[in-house]
Amino acid sequence: MVLHFVSVINFAVWKTPFKNLIVNGLVLASDGQKMSKRKKNYPDPLTVVNKYGADALRMYLCNSPAVRADSLRFKEEGVERVLKDVFLPWYNAYRFFMQNVERLEREEGIKFVYSDSKTDKPTNVMDRWILSFTQSLLKFVKEEMGAYRLYTVMPKLVKFVDNLTNWYVRMNRKRLKGDGGADDCYIALETLFSVLFSMVRVMSPLIPFITEHMYQNLKHLLESDSAKDSRSVHFLMIPSPREALIDAKIERAVSTMQSVIELGRIVRERKTLPIKYPLKEAVAISRDPAVVEDVKSLERYILEELNVRKVTTTTDKSKYGAHMEADVDFKVLGARLKGDVKKVVTAVKKLSSGQLEEFQQTGTIVVEGYTLEEEDLKIAYKFDSTADVTPDQYEAHSDKKVLVLMDVSPDQSMLDEGIAREVINRVQKLRKKAGLVPSDDITVFYKATGNLKNIITTFLDYIKTALKQPLSPYPVVGSMEKIIDESQKVKTDMLDLTIVKGHDGKDSGLVSCTVTPRLEPAPVKNGVKPACSYINVELIGCDPQEGVSGNQGTILLENPKSCMISSVEKLKEQMKLLFGLRGRRVDIFTDNSLTKELSDTTKVSSLNGQTIYLAPYTGAVTGLCAPPSVSTPYCHFANVNDKQMGCVLLENPRGQKFSVEEVHKQVQKLYNKDGIKLSQSADKKKPLSSASVKDVFELHSTTLYLS
Repeated sequence: MVLHFVSVINFAVWKTPFKNLIVNGLVLASDGQKMSKRKKNYPDPLTVVNKYGADALRMYLCNSPAVRADSLRFKEEGVERVLKDVFLPWYNAYRFFMQNVERLEREEGIKFVYSDSKTDKPTNVMDRWILSFTQSLLKFVKEEMGAYRLYTVMPKLVKFVDNLTNWYVRMNRKRLKGDGGADDCYIALETLFSVLFSMVRVMSPLIPFITEHMYQNLKHLLESDSAKDSRSVHFLMIPSPREALIDAKIERAVSTMQSVIELGRIVRERKTLPIKYPLKEAVAISRDPAVVEDVKSLERYILEELNVRKVTTTTDKSKYGAHMEADVDFKVLGARLKGDVKKVVTAVKKLSSGQLEEFQQTGTIVVEGYTLEEEDLKIAYKFDSTADVTPDQYEAHSDKKVLVLMDVSPDQSMLDEGIAREVINRVQKLRKKAGLVPSDDITVFYKATGNLKNIITTFLDYIKTALKQPLSPYPVVGSMEKIIDESQKVKTDMLDLTIVKGHDGKDSGLVSCTVTPRLEPAPVKNGVKPACSYINVELIGCDPQEGVSGNQGTILLENPKSCMISSVEKLKEQMKLLFGLRGRRVDIFTDNSLTKELSDTTKVSSLNGQTIYLAPYTGAVTGLCAPPSVSTPYCHFANVNDKQMGCVLLENPRGQKFSVEEVHKQVQKLYNKDGIKLSQSADKKKPLSSASVKDVFELHSTTLYLS
């Protein structure tokens, strides 16, 4: 009646009843009937709001068939899913960002301030991807909302939250927590802030309360006058897309990477192989060369996410003996085919791999006069024996663009590493149970039985590095304050864990020094020096932490050439990071008598070639003797020839040797380029690989070239 009245008035005055009309569907009870107070067939709306929040209810309704003018069967569990699958991950990403902004200021002394105009376009591929994806979303929202198509917007926003939380934040946790250094951490935080700030503005009309809460905290990190009226997010305009940040190629590459990772996870789940157990190889097969190239460019992320030793890409699946076989789903087709079911089953089993590949692309196939669809057939990959492959070696899964094979053959060393990861997981869960946070100084003591004891001993450095806290065998030092202890079963062996406060009772947070043999500096070879200025660093009077071994190291003051570390303060953080002393208190000296402390006002470039000494805090340097300074780098190195000369260390600290793969990663980070290939010759005819170099020290004092 009201709509009719408004239409008549509008037509009489403006000659048109309305410009746009949005019609919503009916919201019914969960049983499909009209909601009725008499029948009490629906939950109290106020109870739902109080339990899950008004925003969760709004999002559930906006993402329902009701906005497409269809009927919605209202289910309270649907609102709960929105809270669990969308709001909590999104809020956790926001909270994780705020925690690391605080950590950056507390540990690094760097105050985070965001300025859109002063922020450079990042070079990290994941930063570029999430920024591109954000701008593509803004563009899509603007177009669809302009056309009054709310029903297309909400699914995209939900997908965006998944990409942000389950992909970007999870895959960049270490960067955001500062493991890659303060500069890289700041860039990652800038990227995450940009995305979160865009999200709260674009989602505020749909989700007004949680976006307002986030905005009130985020706005304090903005440079002055970045927002004209900053009292509320609802006073701001929805941001316009920045077309310059949209990179369709990167979005496509990351989408391919996600497909490979998700297919690999399905294989692991099917074979009951938890992600903590490393596997030998993942093979990505596609006829599309662009897909193969995308996988190669993001190989390092696939290695980490699937926990495999190697990723192989190819366009030829025949060399792995892989072929498709199909069978009929009798539950689906039995009643429909009736007497023809045997005839169809026989024909389906004779379908070739080529026919099944076409079926995967189109979704339909005609067999014996019947049109079969995806839900009618079960497709599996089988493997023929070849010279290099046994039928049980690989397990496969595919989507329309890529086939992923996982080498599931057992390997004892990998199984042992999986157990070591499980030990790490048990310690982390115990820390959480005790209410500890990562910045709390603790020491973990353990006792293990059977083979578990040998595994922990073998992977001790690996476990320490992951925990970033001291790990020692029983007995517990009597003077230390116990926080929590627990006995657990790991496979067939027992593991006793005790977490105590502090590090061996020392104010500095450093454990007492064991006798660590000093190593001679790397030899001078043909008079070659590092292309970049450097310092040697020596740890005196205490042991390195976080699984680091060795108390001598080298830090490059510039890398590439002319890109100098900006301050002594940042240099000090790098020194502590080198020996696993992040967040610890140490004294830093420029002389081996340990009397001249390194001043924050010192010009970084003036330290070139010197040896710097780190010692425990609070006067513990009494009686310590440091070796004299040397005139050459402690660590083996190789120079890198590009537009700007650079340098990579082949070990650091001294004795902690890198692999060829880690050298590649150093160069990728150095020049901010993914997928870099290195050559040992200027003509690019001698590619650097693990096969071409048996010992990474063979590269000492040589020059590597980007190919």
